[in-house]
Amino acid sequence: MIRLLDLLEEERRKLNQLGEASLKQLIPLSDNPEVQEQSRRVDELVARYDDMRARRNRIAR
Repeated sequence: MIRLLDLLEEERRKLNQLGEASLKQLIPLSDNPEVQEQSRRVDELVARYDDMRARRNRIAR
């Protein structure tokens, strides 16, 4: 779980960097395919993390 959190943090940092670069270039985030792809990666990792937490909570009960 810690490894997944580390990966999530790393991918979020990449997303933030891409977003900042896009905004500096005056490119809307929704028009930047790199930002959109990175956002999908982050969303996928968040979903995986939520699933793991839900499973752990069910086991703990």
